[in-house]
Amino acid sequence: MALPVVLLAVCTAVLPLSPAAAESGPPSAEASPRAGLRTSAGGGSVTSLALDGPHRSAAGRVLAPRTTGRFELIGVTWDGPAHAFADGTVRVRTRDAATGAWRDWQRLEADGEDGPDTPAAAGGARRAGTAPLWTGPSDGVAVEVTAGPAGPPPGLRVELVDPGRGAGSPAARTGPAEPAGGGRRSGHQAPRPEIVTRAGWGADESIRASDFEYTGQVRAVFVHHTATATAYECADAPRVIRAIYQYHVQSNGWRDIGYNFLVDRCGTVYEGRAGGTDLPVQGAHTLGFNADSAGVAAIGTYVEDAPPPALLTGLARISAWKLGLTGRDAGGRVKLVSSSSASRYPAGTTVSFDAVSGHRDGFSTECPGAALYPELPGIRTEAARLQGRADTAATR
Repeated sequence: MALPVVLLAVCTAVLPLSPAAAESGPPSAEASPRAGLRTSAGGGSVTSLALDGPHRSAAGRVLAPRTTGRFELIGVTWDGPAHAFADGTVRVRTRDAATGAWRDWQRLEADGEDGPDTPAAAGGARRAGTAPLWTGPSDGVAVEVTAGPAGPPPGLRVELVDPGRGAGSPAARTGPAEPAGGGRRSGHQAPRPEIVTRAGWGADESIRASDFEYTGQVRAVFVHHTATATAYECADAPRVIRAIYQYHVQSNGWRDIGYNFLVDRCGTVYEGRAGGTDLPVQGAHTLGFNADSAGVAAIGTYVEDAPPPALLTGLARISAWKLGLTGRDAGGRVKLVSSSSASRYPAGTTVSFDAVSGHRDGFSTECPGAALYPELPGIRTEAARLQGRADTAATR
C-alpha cells in the first residue's frame, strides 16, 4: 500500500513527500539509517517520508494537510551536521486521531543540540534532526520547513513515530530502591533510587547496537529536558520514552537512546541507554562532553511550565546516586575536556562545570529550559545532602 503524500514548504518551494526504501537490522554504530518504514516489537514503527520536488508556491507555505498512518511523535531529519540547517525553522501541525480536529501549528527545536561525539560509521553520513515533538495519537500531518541562508540541507525527511505497546520481556521491570540510611556504601554513596528498567518501559532491544561503549568514571551529570509535551499522564511516560528511543535509533541512526536516565513528572526514574545503570555508559546527550558524564533528561518542556517538585526530587536522587558510585561530590566542581568544536568550547578546551550542570552549560541551547535551569542549585543541594555531605549542601 502506498504511503500518503505530505506537502512541505522549503523557503518558497513546496516539496511533496514520498516514502523511500525500507530498512532492516539494527545499526552497529552511530550511523545514518535508510529511509522508509521501520518496525519494532510491540507494534512500534517509524515512517520516514522523504522530500522530493521541488514544486513552486508563491506563498511558500504548506499546500494542504494530509492523512497518515497513526503516530504519536514527529521530527524532521536531514543529512550531514546540524549546522547544515543553520537559521532554518520547522513548524508542524498534526491531527488528533480521536477527534479528527487539527491542532495548532507548533515549532520544532532545530538546533541539533544532542548527539554522539564519535564520527559516523564508515560509509554512513551522520543525520541530524530537530528535537522530537510528542503529539499524542495522531493520523494527519502538515509541515512547513523554512531554510536558512544556505538553503535547505539534503535528505530532508519527516519522521512519524508510533511507540506501539512495547516489547515484552521476562527481565525484571524495576530495580528496587535502597532505603535511605541503609545499605549505603562508603565514600558518600547515596542510596539507589528505584529505577524502571528498559524492560519496564518496553524497549525493543533488537533495534539498538548490540555492543556497548563505556567512558571513564562519571564525574558530571548534565540535566536536560526532552522538549516533548509536559501535560502528560505519568502512566504514558513509557510510551514517550519508547518514541524518543525509536527516533534516536531509527531516525537519527544513533546506537541507542541518547540519555542515560530519564525522569518523569511524578519523579519516577527510568533506565536510558543500555549497558548497566551502575556502569559509565557513554551516551549521546551533550555534544562535546559525552565522555566522563551522564545525561539525565526530564520528560517534558520546561521553558514556561514549572517542573513539579517530584521531578526535581527524582533528578536529585539519580544524580546523587550516579555521582556517588565513584565518590564524586554532587555539590562540587569538575573539569572536563571538550571533544567537539561544535559545543560551546573548541575541542581540547578544559572546562570547569558544576558536578550537576545543565545542557546549556556545555552547548549553546535553551535546554533544560528557562524554568528548570534555575532549579539546578537546589537539585545540587539535595543531591549533596543525599550523599551525606552536609557541609557541601549548606554552602549551595
